[in-house]
Amino acid sequence: MAQAKVRTAVFPVGGLGTRFLPATKAVPKEMLPVVDRPLIQYAVDEAIEAGIERLVFVTGRGKSAIEDHFDIAYELEQTMGSRGKDLSVLAPTRFTPGDITYVRQQEPIGLGHAVWCARHVVGNEPFAIFLPDELMVATPGCMAQMVAAYEKVGGNVVCGYEVPEDQTDKYGIVEPGSIDGELVEVKGLVEKPKLGTAPSNLMIPGRYILQPEVMRILETQGPGAGNEIQLTDAMAQLIGQQPFHAFKFGGERYDCGDKAGFAQANFALSLEREEIGEKLREFARARLR
Repeated sequence: MAQAKVRTAVFPVGGLGTRFLPATKAVPKEMLPVVDRPLIQYAVDEAIEAGIERLVFVTGRGKSAIEDHFDIAYELEQTMGSRGKDLSVLAPTRFTPGDITYVRQQEPIGLGHAVWCARHVVGNEPFAIFLPDELMVATPGCMAQMVAAYEKVGGNVVCGYEVPEDQTDKYGIVEPGSIDGELVEVKGLVEKPKLGTAPSNLMIPGRYILQPEVMRILETQGPGAGNEIQLTDAMAQLIGQQPFHAFKFGGERYDCGDKAGFAQANFALSLEREEIGEKLREFARARLR
């Protein structure tokens, strides 16, 4: 049976970015650049590649730079055009009015609450969620691979990423059922299990395809860990009620909400750039002698 198309993506971007202060005092953390693109641009590009048609940004106060980024920059474009400069570099930042919707999360009380704020735009359709802090690198992109998996099995599909056994206490971990290639049946979700007790080493980074019923659960869900409304708690209630799978992502993952991960992402992606890669290699070889 054909699955309902995943047309909408939700980007929870209302966080305060305190781990990157003072850089994020006036600049949203989602606008921090990896090489020459802000983090949010990588997530949006991944969504577009996967066939997403509508982008929903759940913002907070002080996030106007994100809206400006995905708008026409009239003075910049006029100046560049008059000087004969290539405007194609700005093409990924421009969208037809209506393709992007901005929703305000008035208080930062959890990822589940941020997702719930987008309920009226999502409607009664399956939808994707992107956490821009998580930079996922692969060809095709992570979400394109997840959509292909979803079209086979339907229901809910979360990204799964294998981590070393001694790191499983840092993440939400999948309790696996049957395994079919890259698809793993999800029998349960365990949040930050004590070392030695994790049911697998498959953690859930920031990519999800969920059915709209999760919004009804979030509607009445009370606070969980950290006194916040947790998306994981709502997803757990769907297990056993709807098909639920993890897609094992085999590409590269960079946790850009962490300073070391952010630096690693910049270095790794810079090495792939023809115009600067060799200069960085020479610098690293000299620096690390």
